[in-house]
Amino acid sequence: MKSPTDEAHRTAPDAPSAIRLAAVGMCLVGVCYGLARFAYGLFVPAFREDFDLGPTATGAVASGSYVAYCLAVVAATVLTPRLGARRVAVAAGTVATAGTALVALAPTSAVLGAGVLLAGASTGVASPPLAHAVARTVRAARRDRTQAVVNAGTGLGVAVAGPVALVAQDSWRAAWAVFALLAAATTFWAARVVPPARDDGASVPSLLPRPLLPVGAGRLLLGAAVMGLASAAVWAFGLDLLVTEGGTGPTTARLAWVLLGVLGVLGAAAGDLEARLGPARAWTTTTVALAGATAVLALAPGTPALTHPAAAVFGGSYIAMSGLLLLGGTRVYSDEPSAGVGIAFLVLALGQAAGSLALGALASGTGLRTAVLVAAGVGLIGALAPPRTS
Repeated sequence: MKSPTDEAHRTAPDAPSAIRLAAVGMCLVGVCYGLARFAYGLFVPAFREDFDLGPTATGAVASGSYVAYCLAVVAATVLTPRLGARRVAVAAGTVATAGTALVALAPTSAVLGAGVLLAGASTGVASPPLAHAVARTVRAARRDRTQAVVNAGTGLGVAVAGPVALVAQDSWRAAWAVFALLAAATTFWAARVVPPARDDGASVPSLLPRPLLPVGAGRLLLGAAVMGLASAAVWAFGLDLLVTEGGTGPTTARLAWVLLGVLGVLGAAAGDLEARLGPARAWTTTTVALAGATAVLALAPGTPALTHPAAAVFGGSYIAMSGLLLLGGTRVYSDEPSAGVGIAFLVLALGQAAGSLALGALASGTGLRTAVLVAAGVGLIGALAPPRTS
């Protein structure tokens, strides 16, 4: 018996090639995640200096970005099957463009925070329509690999953000203006390539998937929450840790961020890794690597020979881990793939929001190194309980 996804693919009109969809999807994820959302941590030292932000305020801004993501991913999950993948994907690019432009123009910390929140919301809008489009238009043999490649766009975006930051140096406004231009260009491309992929009236799902928690969902979402907590420290405070605790120069620290992004692109192999090792071993391997890299950053923030490889490992393992969550979401919620991805990434972001806020408060009292080391410990806990993905 064919699943609704397979039936939709068989009848999908003007479906683009998997390569074209993967390319535009990867770039849209890159501008939304790598530039609009995660580039914030790359510029924390400059924001802290210009707007007098302490660790608690820094963590609160990062946490707010994740909260905005959570609200957006719920909206995108509901709207994608109704409005179609193309419209929602274009909306994601539009929000990313507006958010990054607002950061570039921010005259006060309040406006900066609003821009970061808006930019962060774009990521929540992006994932469900792209996952929906791939599930509905790409043949089963290529589907997992295409999903993983699109998800690896985060690494591509971070890899772009790093060199832009290196060139811009203290001119962070110029860097964010470049991000806004890249987001606008990608939005126009998405409008041309992403298929409509709108479900007909008979197949549009209810507001909540039925069942809400199918077999495997509990473990999947628990893994997402724990790894959200574990990964929040590096995304929000990683570069600041190298500069303030390790005494690393801003240029050298940003090189670590470039490596994080470049190796993050290797997360596109998440589907192949899972096929080779199996879901449980692939999860344990990637999450242990993420926790270990986080611990190295906390223990030796002033040693580039250790921190730069650790940043690279973190990037690759984070993108692979999120790719495994994405694949798990599309399988556990096989009849409603956009809902599965939306729910899994929603819980991941909730964990990151809570982690950014809690670790920022912890850092204010005990220091950044202790807070990041605690996050590494949480990552090891997450590695002990691999989620079921089917």
